Amino acid sequence: MVQYYDSIAQEYKKSKELPIRLYIETYTYFNMLGDLTEKSVLDLACGEGWYSRQFKEKGASLVVGVDISEKMVELARKQESKQKLDIQYIVADVLELGKIGDFDLVVASYLLNYAQTKTQLLKMSQTIFNNLKIGGRFVTLNNNSEQPPSSYLKTEKYGFIKTISQPLQPGTAIKYTFFVDGQEFSFDNYYISQDTHQKVFADVGFKNIRWQKPLVSAEGIAEFGQEFWQDFLECIPLIGIECWK
Repeated sequence: MVQYYDSIAQEYKKSKELPIRLYIETYTYFNMLGDLTEKSVLDLACGEGWYSRQFKEKGASLVVGVDISEKMVELARKQESKQKLDIQYIVADVLELGKIGDFDLVVASYLLNYAQTKTQLLKMSQTIFNNLKIGGRFVTLNNNSEQPPSSYLKTEKYGFIKTISQPLQPGTAIKYTFFVDGQEFSFDNYYISQDTHQKVFADVGFKNIRWQKPLVSAEGIAEFGQEFWQDFLECIPLIGIECWK
């Protein structure tokens, strides 16, 4: 997986500019995050630092980004050299990261959906829990495992689709294919049910677990109209999750 993400780092970076990223994903994420002023933030699966930089620009006192891909982190550090925000980037696998601090927030955009088993999900969740202060929050965007496969192709107009080669069961690969600037690239997420996520979060000690459906910003509606977004809102390809320690 590491080598593959190294190979698509530039294309993945470009996908952050798709309308769904700007008007749904980012809007939903920051709606959950709230005020970041003087917060310490650990950004897991930070990629090339797209969100890490926004956290710092919105007032976070400390931001540490972690990603498994050396090329992704290389892009993040290159941007840091141009726009110095005092963000620290670390190349590491979350499954092996351990405890590196006590943060107000641990955040992740599309991390948990790489767990192929309940055991891996438990290990990721334990690492997240261990890096939070008492009373801290975990906030994440994730593949919505409960999206019906019959709706996987309805999102093509938003720049991506999902496909599967076998019925959904624990560990089934869900292939994402993105279409950006006339090119396409794919990667796999893995199916673990929402119910299993809920149980794992509770097992590691999280409290008050909340699930957030995607939201569309007023700017997105103004530019494309409500009807354009309707398929996305009905399919619910992504889901937000909040948990408290």
